[in-house]
Amino acid sequence: MTNNTIKSILYGILGSSILLGIYFAILTLVSGWSFAQNQFATYWYFIISLVVGFGIQIALYQYIKGLVHSGRGMGKVVGVSGTTSTVAMISCCAHYLVNLVPILGVTGLVSFVAQYQVKLFWVGIFFNVAGIVYMVSRIIKFKKQP
Repeated sequence: MTNNTIKSILYGILGSSILLGIYFAILTLVSGWSFAQNQFATYWYFIISLVVGFGIQIALYQYIKGLVHSGRGMGKVVGVSGTTSTVAMISCCAHYLVNLVPILGVTGLVSFVAQYQVKLFWVGIFFNVAGIVYMVSRIIKFKKQP
């Protein structure tokens, strides 16, 4: 394995760990540690899929960056799909924010997110897969160049 590959894998693991940490931090702050554990136990297959997909994208981005010394705009793909992953993961507890921010009038938005949480998980997974496919195609295209 090259130094670039190892560095990319480490960045991917770090990115996944940070995203999972954000997930648990937000759920714990909103509803407590036991609720966070319960939500993770209920939706672990979605959450792990999103976290792993995000980590793969970070690793691929770092790999490409190491190959061409610039992301050629792929940071936007990672940003969009990473944000979607985070939103989808947090959506499983968003309806509990109603207890914290009733004055701000976001009840409708939070209710919407809570109502469609599983669909949002699927949207996040779709964006993860799309981001991975795009970056892999860029690597293949780059490696085919003389």
